[in-house]
Amino acid sequence: MKQPDLYEGLLDALYAIFGRHAGLRVTHAKGIVAHGSFTASPAAARLSRAAHLQGARVPLTLRFSNFSGVPSTADGDPGAGPQGLALRFLLDDGRHTDIVAHSYDGFPVATPEQFLGFLQGLAGAGGERPDPLPLDAFLARHPRAQRYLEAPKPAPASYLAQAYFGVNTVRLLDAAGAAVHGRYRIEPLEAPIAPSPAALPGTDFLGAELGERLRRAPARLRLVLQCAAPGDELDDGSLAWPRSGPDARPEIELGILSVETVEVDGQVQAARQQALAFNPGQLIDGIEASGDPMLAARAELYRRAALRRRPVQA
Repeated sequence: MKQPDLYEGLLDALYAIFGRHAGLRVTHAKGIVAHGSFTASPAAARLSRAAHLQGARVPLTLRFSNFSGVPSTADGDPGAGPQGLALRFLLDDGRHTDIVAHSYDGFPVATPEQFLGFLQGLAGAGGERPDPLPLDAFLARHPRAQRYLEAPKPAPASYLAQAYFGVNTVRLLDAAGAAVHGRYRIEPLEAPIAPSPAALPGTDFLGAELGERLRRAPARLRLVLQCAAPGDELDDGSLAWPRSGPDARPEIELGILSVETVEVDGQVQAARQQALAFNPGQLIDGIEASGDPMLAARAELYRRAALRRRPVQA
């Protein structure tokens, strides 16, 4: 008997949770695309030989989003969090490399197989005939998944007002091949400008606020690498590393992200947004995947999800 495909099972479970919405992402269905640039720090160039980390200004495409796979989910709904931020660094030779992050420090589970069990439990608990027992049993065995579900995920006042975490470890290589392991974090560099009341109507206030904010001036975020300490689990994104106190991991500022414009509304913008296929496995020389199995799994899942949402060609 043919074994079921893990990635198709993951996608099927996500569709069971959120339903099918033609042409839209199975998660993070509602978002807004912005454009800007990235300038790496001198420390980044010493840390990695990757092309976008050498200090020259690099064009940048960003997508801010809500977690829900239901596009009508209001920004203030608990199911809208955690929010997502995807970055695409556009290189001179036509290549690109991506970072995909969200506003919760950690991933619910450590392995693709656990992720499947988690999603299937969620789908069953919320189905037409709800059965919470499989999810309850899963959470009893996986307390970090329970913590993820129970953690408050309030809507921020602005997409620009919170940190985003690249929860899987990557390996950065310098010109001599020396390696440093770490996790990305993207965080505000300055206090957001208070929006005008007219910029916050209805259920899409985060997109409206972002557009209003950038019409006044570009916004800046900092890209940070939280470095692994000896003995850290490099292959388990469900385990967050300390950021404060005596066990806080060392951090290196990799550079500054300038968020400058948002794409205008309309059908063309919506089509371009859905055609964008960010992928955390889209790496270049100087940055490698660690042994974290969820990084490879997310890369394949994102690839297949992008194929599923493409319109069928006549």
